[in-house]
Amino acid sequence: MASPCELLCETDDAGLAQRLAQFAASEAQRIERKFSRYREDSVVHAIHAQRGQPLEVDDETARLLNFGEALWRISEGRFDLTSGLLRHAWRFAADQTAAAPDPARLAELLTRIGWQHVHWLPPMLTLPEGMEIDFGGIGKEYAVDRVADWSASQTTAPVLVNFGGDLRCVGAAPANGAWQVGIESVAQFGEAVRRIELKSGALATSGDARRHAIIEGRRVGHVLDARTGWPAPGTPRSVTVAADTCSQAGSYSTLAMLHGESAEVFLEAEGVRYWCLR
Repeated sequence: MASPCELLCETDDAGLAQRLAQFAASEAQRIERKFSRYREDSVVHAIHAQRGQPLEVDDETARLLNFGEALWRISEGRFDLTSGLLRHAWRFAADQTAAAPDPARLAELLTRIGWQHVHWLPPMLTLPEGMEIDFGGIGKEYAVDRVADWSASQTTAPVLVNFGGDLRCVGAAPANGAWQVGIESVAQFGEAVRRIELKSGALATSGDARRHAIIEGRRVGHVLDARTGWPAPGTPRSVTVAADTCSQAGSYSTLAMLHGESAEVFLEAEGVRYWCLR
C-alpha cells in the first residue's frame, strides 16, 4: 500500500487542515504496518506464524477478511486473498521484458492458493500450512475510506483524499462545484485522456501502466486470476470506476480487469459508472 498520500481540504482553518493531513498520513502508516506482509509485527506475520492452528483476529482484521471472502464469492474465485504467492512466479514493473512463468512452478503455487481451503469462522481463522494471506488488493482503498470517514466526522468542509490515484471526496462540494479528476493515458504517464467532475463518492483505477511484463512481445498486466495464475484474456489497459466508497470502486475496477474481454459486460451488469481504456 506504499502509495503517495494526499489530502486536500477547502477551509480557512489552517489548524483543521493540518490535523486532517496528519491523520491521513498516520492512518496510512498504521494500516501499512498492521497489514504488511513484510513486517514481523504485522497481523499478516502473526497469521502466517500460526499456520495450521486457529488464531483469533481483531475486529478490523475480521472485517477485511469478510470483505475479501465476499469478493472471492462474487468473482467466482478470480479474486483471492491467498493469491499473493503468485509473486514468486511473476515479476512486474514498467517496460520490463520477462520470460513466461515456469509452468511447473506456477502449478505448484496454485496448489497452495484458494480461499476454499481456509477455515474462517469469525473471529477464528485457520490458515493451512504453505498458504499465505495478502491484503494488498484491498488495503489502499480501505485506508482511503478510513481517512475520508474520519474527515467527515471532523468537518463539513470539502475534503478530497487521494492515495496514489484512488480517491474519495466528502463534505460539501468545492468552490468550483466539483473536484476535477483526470483519467491517466495508458500511453503517456501524467497525461489525462479524460477529466471527470467528482462531486461526491470515490474513484479507483486498476491497470497495467506501471506494473506489467513484456512476454514474447505481448504486454501482460499484473492483475492475475487466482484460478489460473495468469491475467484474464483480453484484459483492458485501464478501468476506472465511480462508487460511494473507495473500497467499492476498487473492487469493481479489479474485478472488471479479472473479467478480461467481458470487463464492460460485467460493469454494465453491475450498473456502475465506469471508464474503460483498451
